[in-house]
Amino acid sequence: MPPRTAPTGRGARRRLETRARLVRAAREIMARKGIGSTSIQEITDTADVGFGSFYNHFDSKEAIAAAVMEEAIESFGAAADRLADTIEDPAEVLAASVRHAVLRAAADEAWAWFLIRTALDRADTLRRGVGRRLARDIRIGLQRRRFKVADPLAATLAAGGAILAIIAGRLHGAIGDDAPERAAAVVLKLLGLPADEARRVAKRPLPSIA
Repeated sequence: MPPRTAPTGRGARRRLETRARLVRAAREIMARKGIGSTSIQEITDTADVGFGSFYNHFDSKEAIAAAVMEEAIESFGAAADRLADTIEDPAEVLAASVRHAVLRAAADEAWAWFLIRTALDRADTLRRGVGRRLARDIRIGLQRRRFKVADPLAATLAAGGAILAIIAGRLHGAIGDDAPERAAAVVLKLLGLPADEARRVAKRPLPSIA
């Protein structure tokens, strides 16, 4: 006789598979339309899951958006976090993180569009994913007097907007393969580095992340 736990195991696997389909569908639609314009019905239809089954996995559209955000961004962010372990200069840490984000966007357009469509669609942009890490790296640079800005919050939001705009420009073909370095230089200039120094830092050898 099979172990009594076997059906439970199959059920758990089916539940995980259904959740994964919902998350993939949400990411696909939110990448095109943003969180606000995405409906739960669209998500369940795309995932081929019954509407009522959605609530077996998520309490709301915001809950699945958070899950998509974590899956799409956190693994990249966790790898980028290790840059500070190998680089001492806060400006270079930030530049490397920005360059890796733009490179990731070029390699994974779905990830890029999800980032663009959702980053400014949430009230907690600076407390999640890439936004949280950007804010942290800027704060460290300010504490060490590497960056000089009169309004740190506005500078952080402007930096985030610049990164997203350059990613979008790269996706549309308006900016070429130098997009990562251009994004990093723009951000560093926003944070008070002289233009020549910002460009030099943005072109330093790029440490890998894994």
